Amino acid sequence: MKKLNPKSHDNLFKWLIRSFIYDFFDYFFPDVKVKDFQFIDKEFISKYEALKDSLKGDLFITAEVEIDGQVSEIVIHHENQSNRAFMEERVFEYLCYAWLLKRKPVWSIVLYTDDAIWRKPIPDKFWYGFDSENEKQYHKFDVIKLKDHMSSELIKKESMLCKLLALKANDKETDPESLVRDIYKTVGQIKDKLPREILLLIEQFVAFYKKISQEAFERIKKEANMTDYAETISEYYILEGEKRGEKRGEMKATLSILDNLIKSKAVDWQSIASATGVDQQQYFEMQKEYQQLNAACL
Repeated sequence: MKKLNPKSHDNLFKWLIRSFIYDFFDYFFPDVKVKDFQFIDKEFISKYEALKDSLKGDLFITAEVEIDGQVSEIVIHHENQSNRAFMEERVFEYLCYAWLLKRKPVWSIVLYTDDAIWRKPIPDKFWYGFDSENEKQYHKFDVIKLKDHMSSELIKKESMLCKLLALKANDKETDPESLVRDIYKTVGQIKDKLPREILLLIEQFVAFYKKISQEAFERIKKEANMTDYAETISEYYILEGEKRGEKRGEMKATLSILDNLIKSKAVDWQSIASATGVDQQQYFEMQKEYQQLNAACL
């Protein structure tokens, strides 16, 4: 069995949950209705840049949720964990950062995707304080163990998220080839309605977690009329590269103009903002984004 690259694993699951966020909550938390939401990963990392390298598999989301008829504005911290590790201190630490950033209640979720058999439960709360009566205060978070869910049940769901999760769930008495065939049968029927990014995600996720030979994998894709997939993936990367290049060029030109105005020292930020529509904060954010685009294009 191939050894998983933790970075690839974390990024794949982050990409999966991000792409099917409504399906994720519908399946794992059916009593919670997620309404409007916004991913704030970049904002979070921009604020706490020192945490950047440790946040590869994390998602931060601001959302409106409805529970028992009551709607609340919250921050959701979703953590993907590829091995059996105690996460309570880390989860509480990120709760603190998230609350300071948005000043909203935080819901913490840890999704374990490891293959280990747990003989003892993983802690799901962190003791962070107490009072004069020695009453302890805990931050409690949700723990999802993917291996507690059966592949045979997940593959039956209409949700593409569930079908893909079936590859990493408990596949006892389930034929691995049948799992991949069921996924590609569904994809083949709706591929014209799916955006390139989702098709690419499906291809990479299945290729990474399949428990069948490459020969069998290619045969199943041919059966599902998905043999033109490599071209689709190549086109996706090419188009994304072109978009990044165009945006980088536009930002470079804008930053050059702003830099020249700043260097002149004869113009204050109020005048610059009035003339260009870019204020000082937006200028700093643009600089960071331009650096990220440069790194992505290397």
